Amino acid sequence: MRGVFVTGTDTGVGKTYVAASLAAALRSRGLRVATSKPVLTGLDEEGPHDHEVLGGAAVAATFGPAVSPHLAAELAGTPLVPAEIEACAREAPDGADAVVVEGVGGLLVPFGPDYDVRDLAAALGLPLVVVARAGLGTINHTRLTLEAAAAGGLDVRAVVLTPWPGRPSVLERSNRDTLAREVPVFTVAEGGDVSALPVEEWLGPFAPVAG
Repeated sequence: MRGVFVTGTDTGVGKTYVAASLAAALRSRGLRVATSKPVLTGLDEEGPHDHEVLGGAAVAATFGPAVSPHLAAELAGTPLVPAEIEACAREAPDGADAVVVEGVGGLLVPFGPDYDVRDLAAALGLPLVVVARAGLGTINHTRLTLEAAAAGGLDVRAVVLTPWPGRPSVLERSNRDTLAREVPVFTVAEGGDVSALPVEEWLGPFAPVAG
């Protein structure tokens, strides 16, 4: 089975939409695709929530407050266990061809004192798709994310800028072109179709939990 890990440069950059769209695009090509959101916060907020947008994604732990998972776990008195998070991310229905795993916030968001999203992605061995904003500030945020990924030995397959406007400004075009010197960059309009993107090329080997 193959898979991809979707992360973002920040919270609220559109990674859930991109992850769900990638899964849909892969299904449209005849693949049986599972989705996973190992830790979910913010259930106290009005939905739809990430696991719902992802189409019934596997979830290991859920929390009400819209805060970082380490704080949510602390407030709930329920420490997050790395092995359980990883097992959830590896779960896939029998016969699945691919899995799309969505992280929480960015790569350095902690689940606990010594374990963060980057550690999860590394344990799974999945390549990354990084979702970022198109506008001002995205060069710094994205390059920092790329540096964090490289330091963790992670393979970034693409950066997706979204929402990409119908008439991008000079700034937005410059952001895209600047980042494209380091990594393949793709753009997706708000509510846009990702089916034309090379999504199958972004998948890497993935070993689900046996038994």
